[in-house]
Amino acid sequence: MPNIPTLIHLRDEDDVAIAGADLGAGTETRVGGGAVVLRADVPRGHKVAVHDIAAGSAVRRYGQVIGFAGRDIAAGEHIHLHNLEYREFERAYEFAVDAQPEQLLPADQRATFQGYVRSDGKVGTRNYLGVLTSVNCSATAAKLIAQQMRFSGVLDDFPNVDGVVALTHGTGCGMAPDGEGIDVLRRVMRGYLTHPNFAGFLVLGLGCEDNQIVKLTEDVELRSGLPVVTATIQELGGTTKTVRAGVGRLTELLPEVDKVERTAVPASELVLGTNCGGSDSYSGITANPALGAAVDRLVAHGGTGIVGETPEIYGTEHMLARRAASREVGEKLLDKIAWWQDYTAKNGGSMDNNPSPGNKAGGLTTILEKSLGAVAKGGTTTLRDVVDYAAPVTSKGFVFMDTPGYDPVSVTGIVAGGANVVCFTTGRGSAFGCSPVPSLKLATNTPLYEHMSEDMDINAGSIIDGETSVEDLGEQIFDHVLRVASGEHTKSEDLGYGEEEFVPWHIGTVM
Repeated sequence: MPNIPTLIHLRDEDDVAIAGADLGAGTETRVGGGAVVLRADVPRGHKVAVHDIAAGSAVRRYGQVIGFAGRDIAAGEHIHLHNLEYREFERAYEFAVDAQPEQLLPADQRATFQGYVRSDGKVGTRNYLGVLTSVNCSATAAKLIAQQMRFSGVLDDFPNVDGVVALTHGTGCGMAPDGEGIDVLRRVMRGYLTHPNFAGFLVLGLGCEDNQIVKLTEDVELRSGLPVVTATIQELGGTTKTVRAGVGRLTELLPEVDKVERTAVPASELVLGTNCGGSDSYSGITANPALGAAVDRLVAHGGTGIVGETPEIYGTEHMLARRAASREVGEKLLDKIAWWQDYTAKNGGSMDNNPSPGNKAGGLTTILEKSLGAVAKGGTTTLRDVVDYAAPVTSKGFVFMDTPGYDPVSVTGIVAGGANVVCFTTGRGSAFGCSPVPSLKLATNTPLYEHMSEDMDINAGSIIDGETSVEDLGEQIFDHVLRVASGEHTKSEDLGYGEEEFVPWHIGTVM
C-alpha cells in the first residue's frame, strides 16, 4: 500500500504543510516536532497552517513567500483564498551569484539515442511532412490534404515517414503587414520550416493575405535537400483543385523522405521543451522537480532544457537571476518580467490573475505559489540564456524562453525554438500533444494518473506515495525521454493529438 503522509511539510521555515489526502476536521498529525489538529475539512493538496500566523504576516512555502495572511490564522486552519492574499513585496536581485560551470559527464559516459541527422547537423526525433498555412483562409484545405494523405493508405508503403501534419492557425491577415504581430507569426512559421522533425513541406496560402508566402520564406536559411513547395488556393483554382494538387505534390516527396533512417547520436542533440498545465499543489512537490532533475541530467550529457511561461515564473525571477550565467542574462529575464507587468496593467489585469479555477481547486492560491512550483522544471543548473518567443535556441544547458502561460501558445513557441521532445506536467489533467514533436505527459498525483491513464505517460505521484524519490524519478524521466526520442510513441501521439495545438502567439490589433 502507498505510504502517503497526512501532511507534507517541505522546509522547517515553511508556515504551511500540504494535505496528502482529503482530511477531516479533528485530524491530528505531527509537523516539525509539534502536533497539529485540523480545525476544518481540508481537501487533498490544500494548505494547512502549522502554527499561528498573525494578520499581515508573510506566509512561506518552499522557504519562499507565497502571500500574506489576510487575517489572523490559527494553527490547523485551512489556508486558501479566504485568508491568504497576494501582495507585491520587495525582492533582492543578485546576478550570477549561484552560476556554476556545467559539470559535463565524460564523453564515454554520455547517453545516446536513435535520431534523424539532417543536412544542417540538427537531429530530429520524428520524420514528418508538413502542410503549413500562411493564413487561416487556407486552413480547411490544408486539413483536407493531410486527412487524405493519412486515410488513403498511401503512407503505408513508407514506414520511415511518421505522417503528415497540417499546421493551421487563426491569423495571417487582418493585421499590419509589418511590425511585431506579423514578425512573431513569421518567426514561429520559420521555426517550424527549419525544424529537424520535418523532412518536407507544402506551404499553402489563399493568395491575397497580408502574410504573403514570398515574405514568409525570404531570408530563411533552409537546410539543403529540404523540399519546400508553395501554392495558393487562388492560383490553383479553388479548394478541390488545391487538395488534389497538394496530395499529389506531397505524394511525390514520399520516396525521398522515406530514405532517411535513424542512427545513434549523442544525447547532447536533445532539446527538451518543458511546460506545465492544469497545475495543482503537488506540481511543485512531484512532477516539476522530478522533471527538473531530468533536465539537470540532460544538461550533464551536453543537452538543452527549455522553460517558458513567463507569467508563471513571476515572483521567482530573483531566484533565476542568481543562477544566470551573467548579469546580462539576468537582466534580460527581468526585462521580460517588466514587459508582462506593463502588458497586464494596460489590459486592466494583474499578474495574480494567472492561477485558473482548476489551479485553485487543486490547492494553489496565488501566482507566487504557482510560480515556485513551476520554476522547478528548470532544475538547478546555470541559466545560460533568455530568448524571445519562438526565437532559435542556440545555447546548450538551461534556457528560458519568453512565452505566455497558455499551454498551446507556449509550447508552439518552444517547438519553433528547436525543441525536439516535450515533457508536460499536469495535476488536474491536461489533454495535450504537439505534432511534430512527441510530448510526454507527467501526472503529479496517483489518482489523476489512474483516472486518466490513457493520457498520462509517467506517474510522478509515486513520490508522494513513498515509492520513489525526486532524483530517482528524474532518472526514469530522462531514460523515457531517450526512448521516445528514439521512436517510442507517447500517449498523446497514439491518441492523435498535435495539430490543433499549433497556436502561434497573436500580438497586435486585428484589423
